[in-house]
Amino acid sequence: MITEEIRKDLFSLQDIKYREFQVKLIPGCKIEKMIGVRTPDLKALAKKYFKMDGTEEFLHDLPHKYFDEDQLHAFIISLIKDFESCVKEVDGFLPYVNNWATCDQMSPVIFKKHREELLPHIKRWIASDETYTIRFGIGMLMQHFLDDAFDESYPEMVANVSSDEYYVNMMRAWYFATALAKQYENALPYITEYRLDAWTHNKTISKAVDSYRITDEQKSFLKGLRLANKNGSK
Repeated sequence: MITEEIRKDLFSLQDIKYREFQVKLIPGCKIEKMIGVRTPDLKALAKKYFKMDGTEEFLHDLPHKYFDEDQLHAFIISLIKDFESCVKEVDGFLPYVNNWATCDQMSPVIFKKHREELLPHIKRWIASDETYTIRFGIGMLMQHFLDDAFDESYPEMVANVSSDEYYVNMMRAWYFATALAKQYENALPYITEYRLDAWTHNKTISKAVDSYRITDEQKSFLKGLRLANKNGSK
């Protein structure tokens, strides 16, 4: 089976010290579920198996046993060149994504060429009840719709997400911090009018202040908008 072949390749690239470092970054991922393969090696392996017959068997052999198999899966999906096929594989994989790293590694190149067709899928993902499906949808909105394809309704979609999940709200903050860098005038009212929950509001400001794309004057202004506590009191 190709899954066994892939697993052998992954273990041949194992770096124990890297595994011990990486497991600290992925909450909930047990070390026995992590092989310890570095990202450049995973990307090279993805290119190898993407060109091989039978890789679909691996993509559909879910759930995977190891975190590194999930990472490889995300990189393979990112190489798919047909838009509809790519979306189908994304939809098939998202229910099995259980950590921020795998979620954020999945970035299909083909999406950039099909923004109009992508948008309904982004809306569907953001409307999900699943943490990493929502996070993925917001990530795709941030990646593909904050430049020339921007619309004022898009940040509203992210602002309207209501969640207690840390990894959802962290992505919401990341989205608005990036929006402040790219669409400052359009994003700023969400901060000045306190339209986000207090945690996401403050995290957005922290991320924006750390950005080299935000001017010193803008950073100073944003710092003055921080909320004093998580309940929203200034």
